[in-house]
Amino acid sequence: MGYLKFKVTAKEKKCRARTGILRLRHGTIKTPELMPVATKATVKALSTEDLNELNAQLLICNTYHLMLKPGAETVEKLGGLNKFMNWKKPLATDSGGFQAFSLGLGMEHGTGKMAKYFPGKSSQNPDTKRRIQKSTASISDKGIEFRSVYDNSRQFLTPEKSIRIQEQLGADLILVLDECTSPLSDKAYTKNSLERTHRWAKDCLEIHNTDQALAGILQGGQWKDLREKSAKYIASLPFDSIAIGGSLGKTKADMHKILDWVMPHLPENKPRHLLGIGVVEDIFEAVERGVDLFDCVGPTRMARAGYVYTTPKEGNVKNKFKYKITSSKYKIDSSPIDKNCKCKVCKNHSRAYINHLFNSNELLAYNLASYHNVHFFLNLMKDIRKAISEGKFLKLKKEWGIK
Repeated sequence: MGYLKFKVTAKEKKCRARTGILRLRHGTIKTPELMPVATKATVKALSTEDLNELNAQLLICNTYHLMLKPGAETVEKLGGLNKFMNWKKPLATDSGGFQAFSLGLGMEHGTGKMAKYFPGKSSQNPDTKRRIQKSTASISDKGIEFRSVYDNSRQFLTPEKSIRIQEQLGADLILVLDECTSPLSDKAYTKNSLERTHRWAKDCLEIHNTDQALAGILQGGQWKDLREKSAKYIASLPFDSIAIGGSLGKTKADMHKILDWVMPHLPENKPRHLLGIGVVEDIFEAVERGVDLFDCVGPTRMARAGYVYTTPKEGNVKNKFKYKITSSKYKIDSSPIDKNCKCKVCKNHSRAYINHLFNSNELLAYNLASYHNVHFFLNLMKDIRKAISEGKFLKLKKEWGIK
């Protein structure tokens, strides 16, 4: 298979939390780690120099967007993503499968990987209203048909095309094409989808012929028998890495159960990646169950919306460890975003200044808030690794107020 070496370096005695060393073509990664998401070959509002300052170890790019603009052929002619981005460390790419969900059932059901919204229930909170739209993607056993978000052109993504595009992009770690089901999909649909995903996984293995590491993806929705079946099947194939994707249920408790079901069936000597998850409490719960890698657009997406992250005690599970810096109460607040943070933003700028930047529509606001938020999460992962190595992970989790 591809070039990937993984070694577990420490284990927590009272849970499955572990640290490891992951070696890919462009370097070594200490795990557990969260990958900042460089959707279109850039982590929004941050430069490559910023990410190097932040000691980001690994980024993940979006195959769907890059295949459409600037195109995989263009990236290949320019020497691959690493040269295109001037990023000398490891890169991963997704397969495009999640976009099939977000453009298809995700739009039809008005939901994401977890069901925040339920049919027949209304809410006065605009953040929890279901936004149901017409699907722009369709799935068959042959692949995924969708329309480009850029020019509305009709596109068709197959397992072979997904692998070939990712080979052209040239990332160190690539993913198989899969179907991400909705948390509102029924069991019959999820079962059929799982069989398709398994066929595609095997197809991707047979098609893949470079030294890029290849990750298989578990599906199965919220059903124990399907999740265990998928875990056993994907683990039986010679993938370099294992990813856990798809619908993670209707509640956080469902996600925890899913991880509890699949982890015992996964090989100890391969890294485990929980796709698209990166909330503080979710990271702690998943690391406790043995997850090594995470990716999430949350740190920079929240930053652009004016939310900044903060450590306990100002940050807690109730406020999701963040607050809105654009609030008027910070207009004359001379303190840093987070008194416990040592990033250059907190060392050099006040809440009042960043509040002013946002409320004046100054672009620097996005850079400073994004820099701080990415630092917050990468520093959290560093603290988690240290705690596991010292046998103090559960103590750290408790200090963050996560039961």
